[in-house]
Formats: sequence, C-alpha cells, structure tokens
Amino acid sequence: MKTTVTTSVGGKQITIETGRMAKQADGSVVVSCGNNMVLVTAVSSRKPSPLDFFPLTVEYIEKFYASGKIPGGYFKREGKPTTDAVLTARLIDRPIRPLFPEGYRYETQVVATVLSTDGSFPIEILASLGSSAALHISDIPFQGPTAAVQVARVDGQLIVNPTPQQMEKSDMDVIVAGTRNGILMVEGETKFISESDMLAALKFGHQALMPLLNAQDELREKTGSISKREFVAPSIDESFKSQAESFLKAKIEAAMSIKEKMERYSAAAKAIEEAKAAFVDVINDKDLKAQRAKELGNIVEDLKYQTARSMILDRKVRIDGRDLKTVRPITNEVGILPRAHGSGLFTRGETQVLGTVTLGTGDDEQMIDSLHGMLKKKFLLHYNFPPFSVGEVGRFGGQGRREIGHGNLAERAVKAIIPDFDKFPYTIRIVADVLESNGSSSMGTVCSGILALLDAGVPIKGNVAGIAMGLIKEGDRVAVLTDILGDEDHLGDMDFKVAGTAQGITAVQMDIKIDSVSFEVMETALNQAREGRLHILGEMEKVISTPRGQISEYAPRIETIKINPDKIREVIGSGGKVIRGITEQTGVKIEIEDDGKIHIASADPEATKKAIAIIQGIVAEAEVGKTYKGRVVKIADFGAFVEILPNTQGLLHISEISHDRIRAVGDVLSEGDELDVKVLDVDRAGRIKLSRKVLLSKEQH
Repeated sequence: MKTTVTTSVGGKQITIETGRMAKQADGSVVVSCGNNMVLVTAVSSRKPSPLDFFPLTVEYIEKFYASGKIPGGYFKREGKPTTDAVLTARLIDRPIRPLFPEGYRYETQVVATVLSTDGSFPIEILASLGSSAALHISDIPFQGPTAAVQVARVDGQLIVNPTPQQMEKSDMDVIVAGTRNGILMVEGETKFISESDMLAALKFGHQALMPLLNAQDELREKTGSISKREFVAPSIDESFKSQAESFLKAKIEAAMSIKEKMERYSAAAKAIEEAKAAFVDVINDKDLKAQRAKELGNIVEDLKYQTARSMILDRKVRIDGRDLKTVRPITNEVGILPRAHGSGLFTRGETQVLGTVTLGTGDDEQMIDSLHGMLKKKFLLHYNFPPFSVGEVGRFGGQGRREIGHGNLAERAVKAIIPDFDKFPYTIRIVADVLESNGSSSMGTVCSGILALLDAGVPIKGNVAGIAMGLIKEGDRVAVLTDILGDEDHLGDMDFKVAGTAQGITAVQMDIKIDSVSFEVMETALNQAREGRLHILGEMEKVISTPRGQISEYAPRIETIKINPDKIREVIGSGGKVIRGITEQTGVKIEIEDDGKIHIASADPEATKKAIAIIQGIVAEAEVGKTYKGRVVKIADFGAFVEILPNTQGLLHISEISHDRIRAVGDVLSEGDELDVKVLDVDRAGRIKLSRKVLLSKEQH
C-alpha cells in the first residue's frame, strides 16, 4: 500500500513515499521535490559475512533519461559511475555508516537511482534523505534517522538547498548531515569565510534538518513501525579474553609508545605473533582455532584503542610524543622536477606528497557528459595513493572511491585561489602522488599543490594550507588534536579537515563516529585548526611565498588578443581553411571564443608573434587618413578596386588615380599592380574611398 509524507524545508516541499516501487527490498522509498525524484532501496543480508568489518556499499546511479538525455559515447548507455556519482555515494555513505550497531557484519547495500531531475534542486540531498528513510522504515538495525541539507550564503543570508542561480552568487557550498543529537558529516567549499561564519552555517544546517527527521519518523509510524531485526554483537569467551589481555596489555602499551610508525607496527605485530603462539596455535579444533585468531585481532585493536585514548586523556601525550596542539616537523622543496612546469614536495612528519603542475591550452580542458549537459573543467586535481606509501603491496589500477574523494576535497580547497581564466588563460592540472602516508595525505596534497603552483609561476590569489584535526571524547573528558596521525584518525571520534588561506577557510570536511559532538567542541576544533593552518603556511612561505616571475620554458606561452566578433568567420575561413593555414605556417595552437577573444599558444615566442601579425592583418579595418600598400584586383571603367587588407577592398576612382586627366583606367593600371593609396572615407555601408593622387606631387603622374 502506498504511504506518503510531506514536509517543507527552505520553502520547498519534499515528499517521501513508500509502497509503490521496489517492494521486495527491505526498505524502499521515492523522494521527490518538484520535478526531481530519486528511488532509494536498502537491503541487508540475513546471513553474516566472514569479513571482519561492516560490508556496507552505497551505489548512486545516474539515469540519463532522468533529464531527457541519451548518453554520449559509442555504447549509448550508462557506464561506470561518474566522478560526481562516486562523490555523491560517499556523501550518502558517511552519515549512515556510524549508525549501524557495533559488530554488525551482514552485507548491506543502499542503492539510490535518479529517476527525474531538472537541476533546480540538489539531487544528492534527496538521495541522502532517501537512504536514511529506506533504512528507517525497514527491519534493518539502523539507529537513525539522518538527513542532509546544502547550505549556501547569498548577500550575507544563509539559505538551505539553494537553486543553481543562488549558488552562482553564494560564497559557501556546504553539505551538513546529522541526527537530532548533532552533526555527523560536513563537506564543502567556501570563499575565504571566517571560523565563526562556518560555525554559524553548521548550526543553521543542523536546525534545518529537523523537518526531514520528523517526516521520516512519521513515515515509519504510518507504515506500522516494523520491528528491527534482533542483533547481538558476537562476544569473546571471557576466559580467553582475560588471558590474552593480561599477556598483551604491557606489550601493546610498549608498542604504542614507539614514535616511529613502522617500528610501532612491527612491535605490535610481534606481540600478536607471541600471543598467537601462546593461545591459538595450541588449539587443535580447526574452526575454533580460526575463531580465536580473529578474536585475538579484535582484542589487540581494543587494547590499542584504550591505550592511545588513555595516553591522550590522562597524560595529554600522543602516540608520537607530541602534545595536543603541536604540528609535526615540516619540510618543503620546490622545483625538483626539471621538465614538469611546476613541482613541490611537502613533508609533514611521516606524510609526504609530491605535487606537480602542468599548464595546458583550451584543448586540454576536460569535457564531462553530465545529466545536465556538457560541462567543461579548466582546473583539475588528481590524487594517487600507491600501496608503497604505507609500506604495503597492492594492485595498481583505476582510482578507488577514497582516491576520488580525497582528490575532490583537495581540488575544492585549491579552486578558490586559481586565477580567473581571463587573466591566465591556461588549463591547469595538479597531480598529487602520495609517497608516504601517516595522517591526512589530502591536506598534504593541498600544501604540495600550492608549492607546485607557485613554482610554476601561476598567479594564484593566495596561498592555501590544510590540516586535519581529531577528537578523543570519553564522557565529559574531551581532547582536540591538531595534525592527527593515521592511528589517531582510526582510534579517534572525529576527523575534521580544514583548508584555507590566512584570510579564511576554502574547504572543510568532517566525519564524526560518535553520537554527537557539541558546537562548543567544534568551535574549539575550528580555532585550533586555524592556528595549525597558519603555522603550516608560515613554513611553506619560508621556501616560496609568491609565484615565480615567469612560467616554465617547457610550458606553452599563451597570448590573448581581442578582435571584432564579426570578423571571427574571416579568421576561421571556409571549412576552417584560414585558421588551419595559420597553424600549419607557424606551429601555434589557436582558440577562438565567441566574444572575439583569441588565445595563441606556443613555446616559441617568435611563432606567437607571427601568428598574431597574420590574424591582425586578416581582421584589420581601414582607417581614414591612413596610407596602405594595395594591390589592384579589378579594373572597371570608373576606376580600380584595390585590396588594401586581406578581404578588404576599396574603390580608387578614375579621378583619384592621377593629377592628370585619364581617358581609361587600363592605360595607367593593370590587375596585380601594387601601389600606395590613402583612405579618404569609409561610409556607413563600409564602402572605402581611396586616392592615389593625394600621395603624388603635381609633377608625378
């Protein structure tokens, strides 16, 4: 039976319905706002998975029919998820993942399918709402509901779920997701806003969630409040647990006091091997042996968790010996790759990222076939995380969701300072290769990317640095950590990344693993992040603080000229013949915009000058009073037509050829003759009147 609830957020009506589509899923809803509709289903297996983590997958599927389009490409059907689809799947995943019970190991899949979209409403917000609603009304043990909103600020006013037109004027694009108790996730970019303004946006966004949470509760009531599946987290035999903990506790505490990551991991692995030999290898029953081996791993993780947290809360000492606010040692290098257009190596503790910049022309911009039409990107940032960066062996292949997500965060952080295309008409690509990783390689990517941009001579609008903050919370005891390690991310309660300039924030990402964090704690984290960010910026600027005076000799030089838009077709020529000829003659790349801007790119300045001269010759217009060297192209009874510029002819009347009377033009001039002529007049119709006579003395004829 179809059941519907309706609510309103930001003046827009949102409807959630169930019981009409995909009824065999454990939970299924259609969420709509105007012409925008998303079907979201949730299914959780009844059979436990052998994996030792929660196997949750979220799929976000873009159907091109949703916007009345046929996909591009040869196959004409939807292929692998686009980058935007992967990022949206991550946005859906992150707030719901912490709300499943600890120890839940049943394979669970959430699928959001876009059925209709007109671009007037942020469709990812409907998908996020639908994922929570589908889980909430099902029997899957989900401790929701959650919801998300997009927060923008236009003319100083905060607005929720803005239109594309409002977003063009906004200095903020932040998605906030959470429960009634607090925020679970933040993701967004801003234009140099203050920490206090960010906090105000988070509070505003959290308050805006309430109608969406109420609507889900109402839908659950209307559908009969199905009982959740009984789930009891698997427990470890107390005798085995007690013996293993007694054996391991001191060894794990000793390992966790080792400052160097790989040595620390080695010491912990040695302790596990010793415990395994003492408690697992002696078991003869094959199944029990496998179970105890897995349980031993869980016991070790719990001991690491307890040890690291007590070190921080009781002694204010972190795993690597730092206090709560100190940033790890930083070293920076630039210009280390001779052929790259710009390069920077950023090292912070045991995290190291090599950033490179390549400058290209308009031909290099990325074309994206999206639901709402063809998009063009002139700034690209690609993040790579090879397995050797964490001392592991692994496959090389396509980019995983994590790499796409980290790259997107860094791209949003840097995007705010990229120069306007009018002033710097290049396609810019940053590649970040993580060479070592122990905490926040995405923020290391931001820093290495800025170093590389400065080294490449890109006139950026400011220098950006990024930092990752952490949180340890036990009851009323709270510790906010600056520049977290990978272990502190894994064992902590919050991962809060903030990037920005000295003037303000450019990007933020937050994931909270516990029920809620107060806004007072968030304020502390934001202010502590600012201190850390300014410190990192200071270290970077000791090496390079302003863009180099010129770009690399290996980068294309782009000169921009402006012509009358009416002359564009003359530069292009019939079938592109003219522009092709200029390219072949000079070796340059030429791009023409509709407003008459022409970008000429070449690594050879002389070739660029030559191409500009040819183009200017083609589009030049006759000036009254100016003398030109012309060529006779046609003889008539009343005068001669003389070409004074490419594709530009004027009339040299018989009376203006000579001071002497001429009986026939052919007596004096022939086709192909070259002569100097002066422009006497250009009438409203563009007809040009020429004179040779005014350039001759009375004695000449």
